[in-house]
Amino acid sequence: SELQRSMSYKVLEGNVGYLRIDSIPDQEVLSQLGGFLVTHVWRQLMGSSALVLDLRHCTGGHVSSIPYLVSYLHPGGTVLHVDTIYNRPSNTTTELWTLPQVLGERYSADKDMVVLTSGHTRGVAEDIVYILKQMGRAIVVGERTKGSALELQKLRIGHSDFFLTLPVSRSLGPLGGGSQTWEGSGVLPCVGTPAEQALEKALGILTLRRALPQIIQRLEEALKNYYTLVSRVPALLHLLANMDFSAIVSEEDLVAKLNADLQAVSEDPRLLVRAIMPRENSPKPEPGANEQLGTLPAVPEDEAARQALVKSEFQ
Repeated sequence: SELQRSMSYKVLEGNVGYLRIDSIPDQEVLSQLGGFLVTHVWRQLMGSSALVLDLRHCTGGHVSSIPYLVSYLHPGGTVLHVDTIYNRPSNTTTELWTLPQVLGERYSADKDMVVLTSGHTRGVAEDIVYILKQMGRAIVVGERTKGSALELQKLRIGHSDFFLTLPVSRSLGPLGGGSQTWEGSGVLPCVGTPAEQALEKALGILTLRRALPQIIQRLEEALKNYYTLVSRVPALLHLLANMDFSAIVSEEDLVAKLNADLQAVSEDPRLLVRAIMPRENSPKPEPGANEQLGTLPAVPEDEAARQALVKSEFQ
């Protein structure tokens, strides 16, 4: 069916859910097929640890579906005014709100989400990207979107064989905090990268974010066990426990934020976090180097011993 051709899903390595939508059907179709979609698509992604929504090839859709799609990514218990659409021919405005109830489950707000975009992403898909970005619900990765019109209408010029295609509806916000929206300018990604590399970039971001709890735990242990300004440790631990990492999309972001916040609380410019990268281009030892420098110890086969070795070398 057309719906099957325009939508696909899978679970990627690292338990990352991947949903690609190339065309967004109208609300009537989604209502009729809602049970099928929830059972055969959505439930397969609910157990994932993070979600990638791929809209790089989405070039069409219906405004009526915006509340339906956004609602599955918005926490239950509250409704959110996500957009107001102005229609010129009828001179009317329509408010779009998330739904108070959805069929099946909503995707947990505690799980990370990435939306992939390209220069071909346009129309209703752009509005969805814009809404999710302004909500703070998704990290947008890829290219600036097309900046197309929300809805086009083909009009005959008099009784001739000539036609004019005009934008007849536009988004008024309200999440952008003003009349300026994505139309004409497109939606800027949080992380800009060529569209063909966007999925790989997104998976790298999610890998880093998945490691954040362990990184913070190691920092807390290091502060408790080694930091000489003992009186400042409780404030530093409180800072780490309550730090907002929602905007972290790279190791550079993480290092900059940790250093700025830790130094501000400790008033100690010597307190530094660094990311030590693997030395991929390090020169290989010359033959006989091991005999001169001593043989390197073998990596233990036992997992616990390997972890102990890592901890002993961690700085």
